[in-house]
Amino acid sequence: MSHPSFVSPDLIRQRFSKAMSDMYREEVPLYGALMELVEQTNRHVLDSDPQIARQLNSTGEIQRLDLERHGAIRVGTAAELATLARLFAVMGMQPVGYYDLTPAGVPVHSTAFRAVHEAALQVSPFRVFTSLLRLELIEDLELRAFAQSVLDKRSIFTPKALSLIDRAETEGGLTESEAQVFVEQALETFRWHHSATVTAEQYQKLCAQHRLIADVVAFKGPHINHLTPRTLDIDIVQAQMPAHGITPKAVIEGPPRRQCPILLRQTSFKALDEPVAFTDQTENRGSHSARFGEIEQRGAALTPKGRALYDRLLNAARDELKDFPNEGNAARYNALMTQHFSEFPDTVEGMRQQELAYFRYFVTDKGVGAEALKSSSLEDLLSDGYLRVEPLVYEDFLPVSAAGIFQSNLGDAAQTHYGEHSNRQAFENALGRSTIDELGLYAETQRRSIEECFATLR
Repeated sequence: MSHPSFVSPDLIRQRFSKAMSDMYREEVPLYGALMELVEQTNRHVLDSDPQIARQLNSTGEIQRLDLERHGAIRVGTAAELATLARLFAVMGMQPVGYYDLTPAGVPVHSTAFRAVHEAALQVSPFRVFTSLLRLELIEDLELRAFAQSVLDKRSIFTPKALSLIDRAETEGGLTESEAQVFVEQALETFRWHHSATVTAEQYQKLCAQHRLIADVVAFKGPHINHLTPRTLDIDIVQAQMPAHGITPKAVIEGPPRRQCPILLRQTSFKALDEPVAFTDQTENRGSHSARFGEIEQRGAALTPKGRALYDRLLNAARDELKDFPNEGNAARYNALMTQHFSEFPDTVEGMRQQELAYFRYFVTDKGVGAEALKSSSLEDLLSDGYLRVEPLVYEDFLPVSAAGIFQSNLGDAAQTHYGEHSNRQAFENALGRSTIDELGLYAETQRRSIEECFATLR
C-alpha cells in the first residue's frame, strides 16, 4: 500500500518524460522542429479522419497522444544497467522484452523499460529502449581491456540520485519534494557532454572497431540519443520532413502502410555531427555523431501467430530485395513490402477472427442497458452489438526495426558481422532480474478487458 504522502511512480514518470523532452529540445534544435511537424500532422489526421478520432477517443489514447515518448540509451557495464533498472523502478518502469541486435551488426543487447499495466500506461506511456554494450565482442583484446578500464572509472549517476533511489526502495516511495529533486538528478544521467574521456587517437581506435562502441565508451555518461514522439500518419511526416529542413532516412522501418496499422513503423533524421573536445585537446576540435530524431506510428499488438506471419512476410520481402533497404532501392522495397503484406488481413475483424492481434473489449450503450447477458458467449455479444472491440496498441519495439534505425544512423560502413551471439542469460544476470514477456502482458490486458465487460453486463 503506497504511503499517502508519496508521489505516484506514474506521475514521477510523467514529470521525468516532460523534463527529458524539454532538455532534448534545448540540446537538439531539430527535435523542436520535428515535434512541431508531428503536432501539425496529428491535428490534420484528427480533423480529416473521424474514424481515427473516434477510435482514439473511445480507447482513451487521445489523452496520452501528446505525452507519448520513447527514448534510447546505451550503457557500458552490468553495474550501470542494474542501477538504471533501479532508477527506472522508482518511476514504475520494468524491463520488458529481450532484443538481440548482433545479427544486424550492432554489438549490444537490450530491453525496454516501461509501465506494464494499461492504467499506468494511460498516465504516462514513456518508455526507454536500453542497450548494454557487449565488450566480449571486441576482437582486439588490448582495445577491449582499454574500453573496460575507461568504463570502470566513470560514474553515470549523481550521488543525490543514488541516495534517492535507496530512499525510494527503503521507504516505499518518494515525497513531493524528493520526487522533484529525483527528476532533476536523474536527468543528469541522460545529458549530453561535449567533452570526451579519451584522446582523439583512442576515440578513432574505438570507432574503427564500431562507432557505437565509441559512443558508449568515450563519454562521461550515456547521453539520450533520441526521443521519439508518436504520429498518427508517419508517411505524411516522412514526406514533409525535407520542407522543414530535416533529411529523413531512406525507408520507413517496420510494416507497410495499412488501413489497420500493426506493430510499429518508425523513421528518423540522420545523426547530427556535433563538436567534441577530446582529452588531448583544449577546445572542441573533434566531432561525434550519435544523436538523431526519430518518429513512430504505433499499431496493433500482434499475437505469437501474428508475429510469425509478420516475420515471414518481412523476411520474404527482404529476401527478394537481396540488399539492405537504402536510397537506391527504397521504391522497390516499399513495393515488395506492400505486395507480400497483402497476405496479412487488413481489417479489425479479419485480424481478430484469425487471432493475429490482441484487442480490448468494451461494453456498448446497448449492452449497458440490456439484461441477462452474462450467459451469452463473447462472439454472440459482439455480433449482437452488446460489445465492441478495438486493437490493443503495441507498446514495444521491433528488433529488426531498432537495428535498422541504429544502422542507418551509424552509416552503412559501420556494418559488422557478429553472427548469432544471443546471450539473454548474461543480459538478465547483468540486469539483476528476468525481463518480462511482452506478449504475456498483452494477453493479460485483453483478458482483463473481457472480465470487466462481463462484470458490467447484468
